[in-house]
Amino acid sequence: MNLADRTLARLLPHALLAVAGLAVLALPVAAQTPGTSPPPVARGLPSLGDAGDMTTLEERKLGDAIIRELYRDPAYLDDPVLGEYVDGIWRALLAGARARGELPPELDERYAWRVLLGRVPTINAFALPGGYFGLHTGLVGAVTSRDELASVLAHEMAHITQRHIPRMLGKQDRQAPLMLAAMVLGAIAASQSPQAGAALAVGGQAAVIQQQLNFSRDMEREADRIGHGILTQGGFAPEGFVGMFEKLQAASRIDDNGDWPYLRSHPLTTQRIADMQQRQQNLGRASGQAVGHEPLPGGAKTASVGSSALAPAGGGDLEALLLAGRARVLGRPGVDVLRAWAGEPAQSGFGQLPPGRRAGALYAAALAQAELRDLAKAQALAGHLATLVAGDARALQQARVLQAELALQAGQPARALELLPAAARPIGDSARNGPVGQSGRALLLLRAQALTGSGRAAEAAGALQTWVSDHPQDAGAWQALAQAHAAQGRMLRALRAEGEVQMARMDYAGAVDRWRAAQDYSRTHPGDNADLIEASIVDTRLRTAREALRLQREEEEKQKRR
Repeated sequence: MNLADRTLARLLPHALLAVAGLAVLALPVAAQTPGTSPPPVARGLPSLGDAGDMTTLEERKLGDAIIRELYRDPAYLDDPVLGEYVDGIWRALLAGARARGELPPELDERYAWRVLLGRVPTINAFALPGGYFGLHTGLVGAVTSRDELASVLAHEMAHITQRHIPRMLGKQDRQAPLMLAAMVLGAIAASQSPQAGAALAVGGQAAVIQQQLNFSRDMEREADRIGHGILTQGGFAPEGFVGMFEKLQAASRIDDNGDWPYLRSHPLTTQRIADMQQRQQNLGRASGQAVGHEPLPGGAKTASVGSSALAPAGGGDLEALLLAGRARVLGRPGVDVLRAWAGEPAQSGFGQLPPGRRAGALYAAALAQAELRDLAKAQALAGHLATLVAGDARALQQARVLQAELALQAGQPARALELLPAAARPIGDSARNGPVGQSGRALLLLRAQALTGSGRAAEAAGALQTWVSDHPQDAGAWQALAQAHAAQGRMLRALRAEGEVQMARMDYAGAVDRWRAAQDYSRTHPGDNADLIEASIVDTRLRTAREALRLQREEEEKQKRR
């Protein structure tokens, strides 16, 4: 039983639950040439009702309650490389939504707008209350371009901007918020394990609750329309929708073996496919008129799929293919699958494959060899990969990052530093990452680890301290900072950073524990003025954590009495 299942048992011991996938990827088909602007958007189209009685603050609190549990789930994945890649796409879409006027200031300010990766091989993505989003590694591993992944995220973003979730949950106004949280966690558990989901679906209320969790057809059409506009305004080619639609069609023609969970709860009906085909025809007839396209603030422009000479035909790009391989390996597919991927480059005929196909396979093979604890073979394959993609700057940087990761795993921090640039430059298109995004995070964390391992922990701590000042919710960066401080023997600062890790993951009890330990250490190990300042910060943060924990427990007790 995973953590989501255990949480359900704790939050809702006497409730009758049904579980249903929240993700809906009914994607619109659009024919448009990359580099051209989207067709004019009809303004003033009515939204579908209102958001019921749930306020934006209540929805955010509900989302926080769900995310607090997901942070503790073993399937939660904080991978700096995939995280930065997804975040770069995500920030561009947010900019597109703002430019189109689809993101009201209240939602922009109050919602989290954060994507959480799940180490799950199923192909799924879902929107959650309060501006949170879940993305399975299986889906990242299935796409062949940034545009395809962006189409999924744009569709899910539209569900949030149009407040579809509170409209659905508004029907549950007599249910306690913790019951709603449990229902959503049950849906997530079902998307990860259909067997676990089936075990939780009991009683005659199952069909009713499933209907309340599923997006309506009208909501899907609205998310299709608005998501398409967000995608193109964000600088991505609408062919990404086409690619994902083709994958959905192919999957719907075969028996679902559990890898496509949203096809069970939201099948591609004939009517929906016909609607998409009609939309494509309408756009095709209107494509003769060119419309000017204003670039987004910060310089983001329409994405050009396959800009590299190595990019394969069919709308793929090298960076996406490399990171799709990474996502598949990190999804924990099992030892037999890892061995098959690790041995693919040695198969006859591998050298005759298209360069893009070989590049993705080499990346997956190198990472699979590392998972199988054969670092020598992993490093050799990564070297071959770097040679193959030398003509593509973004793909080459990803290959260098992989080489640095493998060097660190092999206990070669000096080699890792040789492979990493001195400055933490972003991976990919930095213009798409806003100031609050993750631009440069992967290189920063890898370089900090290499510096700490090379006896230069003070240098690592300085860079990390600057980062967490701008990104106080970055638990991974705080953890790296704690390690850098501990390597220097600065235990008070290390304990303070460990508390910030727990605080960023909304584990207030864990934060209290770490900061109480910091107070005890400060009393028994008095230091200089810098330590006195740090101790004062710990005192303040401990009070904040205790108050957050008190409010959390009060809310839980209030719901139990309902």
